[in-house]
Amino acid sequence: MRFFRRPDGSWRSHARLADAPEGAGRGVRRKHLLEVQTPHPYILDRAPLLVYWELTRACDLACQHCRAEAVPDRHPLELSTEEGRRLLRDAVRFGKPLPHWVLTGGDPFKRPDLPALVEEARALGFGVSLALSATPLVTRAAVRQLARAGVQAVSLSLDGSTADRHDALRGIAGCFDLTLRLARMIREEGIALQVNTLVTASTAEDLPALYELVRGLDVVRWSLFFLVRTGRGRLLKEVSPWQAEELCHWLVDVSAASPFAIKTTEAPHFRRVALLRMLRAGVSLEEVARSSVGRGFGVRDGNGIVFVSHTGDVYPSGFLPLAAGNVRRDSLVDVYRSSELFVRLRDTGRLHGKCGRCPFREICGGSRARAYAHTGDPMASDPLCPYVPVGS
Repeated sequence: MRFFRRPDGSWRSHARLADAPEGAGRGVRRKHLLEVQTPHPYILDRAPLLVYWELTRACDLACQHCRAEAVPDRHPLELSTEEGRRLLRDAVRFGKPLPHWVLTGGDPFKRPDLPALVEEARALGFGVSLALSATPLVTRAAVRQLARAGVQAVSLSLDGSTADRHDALRGIAGCFDLTLRLARMIREEGIALQVNTLVTASTAEDLPALYELVRGLDVVRWSLFFLVRTGRGRLLKEVSPWQAEELCHWLVDVSAASPFAIKTTEAPHFRRVALLRMLRAGVSLEEVARSSVGRGFGVRDGNGIVFVSHTGDVYPSGFLPLAAGNVRRDSLVDVYRSSELFVRLRDTGRLHGKCGRCPFREICGGSRARAYAHTGDPMASDPLCPYVPVGS
């Protein structure tokens, strides 16, 4: 892909036929290159793929980027065990295939009913994963109990390739070493492991070294969370758009030989980069659709993703703090399917600015959370993406 720097510092990209495989033929219109059909529709209006449930905001870490702005003690208005059970039973109405639940926090281990909630979800037919905080509460006995309850995967965060780098972000000395010990323990107990990494202006240069570290941890996925300046993360600095673009190209390069899947969170324009790179390399549209990138086409805040807070508020994602309902009075299924906010977010024809004109809007759609964080409008353009549609 060819990138051109504008006088105002923005980047313009021409997705021309030169980005297509050599055999595609010069007579093929550019539109054809975007007609990639995936196993699921781009508009996921009946059911999400993932439900994130913030069990609690209580956590003993003090992470600089914490979306939840966690505190040591549990909130008195957290959903109770019975309210959690009702939430899970209501979500069965989404129908098959049922969404996968990611139980997160805060620190989920701050809730004594964690194993019981996992067992309830599994009995109802849901898949369940757990996003852990690396604290002393995560003992081998606790991990083993969760494995018996049916947890299928666990994610841990590594934000630096050294203790100094990681612990500086986490706010607790020794967190890096504990995270590595927990990673080995989780795998020894037979649970799949995902590593999450924060991408900011200060962590970007460390990503190659961190990738080498992750390679030795027997993970199934490395997920890179591109900073959205919300919660405590308001004090951190994002990478620039051109840095984000370079990182997306680097991720395409390393994923070709990676033993695990690589994905981005709140950087859906990675799909544009990966799509054009794969087409140029001669990958067929069918192969693109079957790839991990293709399976994520269209998935974004409110479209395939829904987030339930510790007090029951329903958001399009944990990074987009606009509540569309509360599960204490509303059905999660109804909020996801019918609330004005979720319906609007799924309509790419209502996107503003260059996102609304972008030929990749159906597979990408931009980070609605970042657009909101920067402008107050969740339908505005994602300021992290440097792509400018031809003719803009």
